[in-house]
Amino acid sequence: MEEPEMQLKGKKVTDKFTESVYVLANEPSVALYRLQEHVRRSLPELAQHKADMQRWEEQSQGAIYTVEYACSAVKNLVDSSLYFRSVEGLLKQAISIRDHMNATAQGHSPEEPPLPSSA
Repeated sequence: MEEPEMQLKGKKVTDKFTESVYVLANEPSVALYRLQEHVRRSLPELAQHKADMQRWEEQSQGAIYTVEYACSAVKNLVDSSLYFRSVEGLLKQAISIRDHMNATAQGHSPEEPPLPSSA
């Protein structure tokens, strides 16, 4: 055989071999194996990330509940300021009446105490 003919046959053989290796390397079962290997390596880390995220979500929900509860308590305190002012006025009236009664009991005649207002 001649040299160019031998080179042509050698090129055909190497091309067929390369094509066969390419087909085998890209066969679906090989792809599935590679996918399985990737999942096997990645899954523990992904599971840990999921557990971390769930834990952070629970902590966040607890913090949100605490903040909402505190905001509600502050709002209730602000809303009750009217009642505190009313109680303060009534206490001042009671102290004034007590002082008047004590002065009357000792025989003094102090000014008349203010009349209770309907608060």
